[in-house]
This record gives sequence, C-alpha cells and structure tokens, in this order.
Amino acid sequence: MRFRCFFLAVVAAAWTVTVVLGMHVAGENTVKVLSFNIRYDTPADGKNRWSLRREMVRDLIKQVGADFVGIQEATPGQLAYLTEQLPEYGVLTRTREANHRKGEAVPLLFRRSRWKLDTKEQGTFWLSESPEVPGSRSWKTACPRIVTWGRFVEKESGRAVYVYNTHLDHRSAQARREGARLLAKRIAERRHPDPVLLTGDFNAGESSEPIRCLKGELDGSPVTLRDTFRAVHAEVEDAGTFHGFTGKTSAAKIDYVFVSLGVRVRSAAILHNNIDGRYPSDHCPVEAEVVLPTNRPEPRKAEGGAAAKAL
Repeated sequence: MRFRCFFLAVVAAAWTVTVVLGMHVAGENTVKVLSFNIRYDTPADGKNRWSLRREMVRDLIKQVGADFVGIQEATPGQLAYLTEQLPEYGVLTRTREANHRKGEAVPLLFRRSRWKLDTKEQGTFWLSESPEVPGSRSWKTACPRIVTWGRFVEKESGRAVYVYNTHLDHRSAQARREGARLLAKRIAERRHPDPVLLTGDFNAGESSEPIRCLKGELDGSPVTLRDTFRAVHAEVEDAGTFHGFTGKTSAAKIDYVFVSLGVRVRSAAILHNNIDGRYPSDHCPVEAEVVLPTNRPEPRKAEGGAAAKAL
C-alpha cells in the first residue's frame, strides 16, 4: 500500500509549524524519531543565545512527541534544562571530553512510557583510532567526536531497536570519512540484529563520502541505511538543514534520520518552526515516522563500547 503525506503550515500562538500528516494503520509498530542540533550555549549568539530560545527548543520537542530524540551540541547546562522540562523522556548521555562533566554531548532521549533501555547494550564510543578512550581524537578532528547508542526494548511487545546518535567533525574531511566508517562498522557488529535508527548532524552533504558510506554506496561499506527524508521526498531541491538562524533552505542537507533496511518510512520532514522569524536553533530539526519490522530476531556477537549514563 502506498501512503500519501503532505505538509500543512499552521500558525498557533504565533508559532509557525511544519506538520507532516500520514495515515495511521492500527497494529503497526510505528516509531517517531527526531534529530535536532540545538546549537551549543554561547553568549556570542546575542539575540539567539540559549536563554532566549530554550523554551522554543523544549516546545518543539514536546510538540513532535517523538519516541526517540537525538540531540547534538548539548552542553551540561542545556541538557539539565531539557531533562527537567521533559520528564516524559529518559536520557542516555556522556560528554565527549575526558572529563565527563565537561563539554558537549550527543544525548539520546527516549520516551519512558513505551521504551526501556537494555542496560547491557548501550554506551558511547569516540570516533578516533582509540574509540574506547574518553576524549580521544584522530584524523585532524577539531575536537573529540562521539557516538552515543543504546538498544531499547518496547515494554508492551518486547521488540527492540538500536538507536545511534552522532555529530561528525565540522573541519576535517578525513575525520568525517573515517568517523562514518567506524560508525558503520559498529552498527554492522551490533550484538542483536534488531532494526537500526541513526540520527545526527553529519556536517556532510548528500553526495559526500561519509553519507554514501552509511548508505552502502561505497565498496566495502558494511551497512546499508536509508535516508528517511529522501525515501519520501526524493525530488525536493531546497532541503538545507543548516541556516544560521536565518531560516534559509538553500544550504546543504547535513542533518539526517537514517534507518536500516526493512524499516518502512511513512513520513518525514525538515521542520522550520519559528516565532516571528526567530528560530529555536541554527539547524532545522529532521523528523521521521517509521514502521519497524514485527519479527524478533535472535542475538549475535557482542559489540564493545564505553558505558553512557542513563538519567
């Protein structure tokens, strides 16, 4: 069956929202996912500094109501605010620095009422030649880069899904390329062959080597993931996700929600929520609604990784 989905712009309380509508099918294992680079907290942002936009970030996450939210550029103070304001979500997190109390993180938020974390299958690894060493960096990366991941079990059905969240380097092409390869390898080597969701700011356009690696388009790529947005909107040209607080759509699409083969994409959107031209971040969030397979496969070999902290 084919599903039609369309965009509807609505205005409520001066909040311009992009909404994706899709057909609901009873009994389907539908999951909603959000990838959101919230822009780190810095006074240099002036009128766009965190203290003046944090409520917009909170409200957008609440409005989408995703099962899983992959956040990028979250500092400890930002995450503390969101954790307090969004009690419906559990949080899996570890900062990228050697000192776990400092620096940015790529937290995974998961809806507590539906999902529980498999505590034996979770962690954070560094995108470096020493992925288990906290704070490690390689390949001329500007700063440490990490992946936070977990296996989440649906309380009602017992079905599970792996969710990975990352933020690739903004300066070094080599770091992005090698980081994507390491990420693909870790996904391929996960212990259970459950479906995969991958969120992130990849700092890489759609035709770049890191993205092609994750999509299985390069020789030797160990995984084949699908870009949920392109699964639904193959011909859309203005699909930029970084806009620098301007709302423009002409830049490259560098934020993604990927899924493994076998996961059906029902709807997807790049969200342009704003209040009178003020944006919650310098990136557009990316939303997808997908249907997970109903089978429950058997386990396979174990995956390594350092433990992240579940809040």
